[in-house]
Amino acid sequence: MKEGPPLPHPSLQTQALTAAGLNLIAQALTIYDSDLKLAVCNAPFQQMFALPQALVTPGAPFEDTIRYLTERGEYGDVGDVEGFVHERVTQARAFEAHYMERTRANGRTISVEGSPLPQGGWVTVYTDITPTKKQEAMLRAHSKELSSQLVAYAEELSATNRELAAMNTALEEAKRELTEIEARTRLATEMTPAHIAHVDRDGYYTYSNRQLSTVIPGRPSNILGLHIERALGPSAYQGIARNLARAFAGKPSVFEFTDTASTRRIRVAFTPDTRGGVYILSMDVTAEMQARVALQQTSKRALAAQMTSGLAHDFSNLLTIILGLQSKLGRLADLPPGAGPLIEGTLAAARRGGNLLSSIAGMTAGRALRPSATRLGTLSDDLKTLADPTLPRQVMLDVSNHAPDAVAMLDVGMLHDSLLNLILNARDACGARGKIHLSIKIVHNTWIDFTLRDTGPGFSPKALDQGFAPFFTTKGAKGSGLGLTMVYDMTKVAGGDLQLRNHDSGAEVVLRLPYRPAVHSPGGLALLVEDRDDLREVYRDMLTGLGHSVIEAASADEATALIADLPQISFILSDIQLAGEATGIDLAKRQQGNDMPIVLMTSLAADNPLFQEAQTLAPVLQKPFGAADLVALLAPQSKADTI
Repeated sequence: MKEGPPLPHPSLQTQALTAAGLNLIAQALTIYDSDLKLAVCNAPFQQMFALPQALVTPGAPFEDTIRYLTERGEYGDVGDVEGFVHERVTQARAFEAHYMERTRANGRTISVEGSPLPQGGWVTVYTDITPTKKQEAMLRAHSKELSSQLVAYAEELSATNRELAAMNTALEEAKRELTEIEARTRLATEMTPAHIAHVDRDGYYTYSNRQLSTVIPGRPSNILGLHIERALGPSAYQGIARNLARAFAGKPSVFEFTDTASTRRIRVAFTPDTRGGVYILSMDVTAEMQARVALQQTSKRALAAQMTSGLAHDFSNLLTIILGLQSKLGRLADLPPGAGPLIEGTLAAARRGGNLLSSIAGMTAGRALRPSATRLGTLSDDLKTLADPTLPRQVMLDVSNHAPDAVAMLDVGMLHDSLLNLILNARDACGARGKIHLSIKIVHNTWIDFTLRDTGPGFSPKALDQGFAPFFTTKGAKGSGLGLTMVYDMTKVAGGDLQLRNHDSGAEVVLRLPYRPAVHSPGGLALLVEDRDDLREVYRDMLTGLGHSVIEAASADEATALIADLPQISFILSDIQLAGEATGIDLAKRQQGNDMPIVLMTSLAADNPLFQEAQTLAPVLQKPFGAADLVALLAPQSKADTI
């Protein structure tokens, strides 16, 4: 098949079409930029003023064109040519919209209509109105035959038409500017990490950016024209329906709900408009909710510790006195028959009270989280190794790990304590024979669910209602009533949730923790962000000892500039408190979405709000720390690595 001639480049083709279109216009047209250089002109402009090719070539100076026309007599007899040129250039630099008519040296009359451009420069249209002026002159010559009113009207109408043409040009420019503003506004809303939308009074979307699917996974991005119930789905719509109805009634609201399908926590703001519709702003606040739950639980523990510390101290003193007196009583030689067992029983009760005090102290001590990079496969293997020896021979523990290779930031010691406590409770419920099943899975890349089932009798209604209450137990004298309470406390401190329920053949406990993937440090160039010179030296040696080459910064802004200039940076170690206004937390937020591994470090206390916020963004090392502590936060590279 014979090939045709090559097609022109699209941009060149567009320029050719534009030039051809401008040349078909009867009027002469020029566009000069803000530097007074010619940007565009058409052929009638060159023909009207008989200009040489150099002055109609893009880039030709406005000053040269005015000087050429002045010297040729276009503006009549001008004594001081350079002064005249300077005056016209000065007027051009302060360009304003105008319309004027002038008679040229050749006797022809032209109209000159100019409009400034928003980005600088101006566009000018020259129209030969000689025929129109001749008609006006003829009308004046025949004024005896035509009434003076008709002549004036004709002149007025002609001027009005010209003004209307100028106004139409201005309106077209305003329309173009509005279109650009709308495009910029839409781009800004598309870049905002939130769903911004508007629904009419019937609930149909009249505007929406394309962020709904990022806020609520699994939802469509293109929802314009859809009804809000169809776009969100039945579950999410049920969560907002009541507040949406209030917004349609003219009452604004801000609220949160949990989307069941994606397990995300969503914050929504409804603002009514004057036409009966509603403006919508929604964002994913799952990480914020996890941090808020952890902070609330920490505050509760601090209050509990404050309330119980004094009582526990006095009660401990009383138990010490009881133990001492009972021991002294037991050493007396002339005790009546039967006194010995009573003394031993009193001593045992006092010792049990001491153990109970230790449990209360442990529950309210406010232990800080110590997350480390943990492979879920290793976690489940270790847990089975620890739990199997505690189970009767005919009670079987089965572990199903659906994400054995996943590496997450978890406090392994705290999690082991919690899961072992739940397994031992399930063992007691099963008795001499039964089965315990532990399932581990990641839900929507947001949570890790540890679901424990047993084949015991299940939870009683009272246990379901009061299972987390301190000192509630179904084991009688054998139980302290603090096991589930401590598990609940540790789970909440980690920003998670604990649920009790029954299934078809026993009890079920779901321990849910936030899923925070561990940092993968691939080696290579590390960025160290620390504002103290002496500490930078320590951490530099630590990083080089781990195989990194190191580049340093003292502020978050300096670090951001280095990241933009050096794409080979593969890992960031940053203090929270830095030089300048921005913090390490701000630096971590700037890296969200680009998969840059980052570890934060601080000397702040674990209950400090900045520490709590930092834990929602990245692993946090508490100063002082060593290389082993840093390594513990980094994900292993293979299954053979030890956590």
